[in-house]
Amino acid sequence: MNASPRFHGQTALITGGGGEIGLAIAKRLASEGAAIALLDLDPEKLERSRAQLIEAGATAENFVCDVTDIDAVEQAVSAIVECFGSIELLLNNAGYQGAFSPIHQHPAAEFDKVIRINVVGAFHVLKVVSAHMVERGYGRIVNTASMAGVQGPPNMAAYGASKFAVVGLTETAAKDLAPHGIRVNAISPAFIGPGFMWDRQVQLQAEANSQYFSTDPREVARQMIDSVPMRRYGGVEEIPGTVAYLLSDDASYVTGINVHISGGIN
Repeated sequence: MNASPRFHGQTALITGGGGEIGLAIAKRLASEGAAIALLDLDPEKLERSRAQLIEAGATAENFVCDVTDIDAVEQAVSAIVECFGSIELLLNNAGYQGAFSPIHQHPAAEFDKVIRINVVGAFHVLKVVSAHMVERGYGRIVNTASMAGVQGPPNMAAYGASKFAVVGLTETAAKDLAPHGIRVNAISPAFIGPGFMWDRQVQLQAEANSQYFSTDPREVARQMIDSVPMRRYGGVEEIPGTVAYLLSDDASYVTGINVHISGGIN
């Protein structure tokens, strides 16, 4: 007898749903039975993601929202609950990488923007969605952190600080929400490619003109790969399985951890 898909009858809210990682995880959760609520600031990216999900036979709806606005988050979550009835799963994934430069040259406005999106925005979503989950006595949450929040990366003061904060927020939320039957974990991808984010990081590290990387993007790419024990970057498709595990009852006694998806970087 075939068992029901792991997420049958559950709704997954995915912030940053217009991006590559958000979409890849949405496809995986949908393939295991979840209905998908995609949330992003960019309506065009959202619609492209939703179209791919619908084409694959998923149930999916879009919600345009600026996660740095708590009122907007509350309105969006209310709309999602009205649409789907409940939210059982959350991938708290919206993020912004920001500028690359040594800390004494790092633009203050850019630092503020990264922190607003990656930390304040993540807190807003976590606060509002977890309040809904507490009322129901059930919830599974994964926050997207980064290996930049495990080892402080050169030339990335804002992004590194923001992802360290996400790891800390995960550990605190796991303790606060455990009595309510809600698990909270994080994932920390390292170098993921190919694509826009990989190319951008390589280019901007080259332009930062630091002792840590060459000024030649091709050499920077080699230096990054050489720092990975598995000697390659990870593919976007190598992230969703870990998230699906953490959101599923297969991880029923797992909370408060940060899983490195890093090819061996620790």
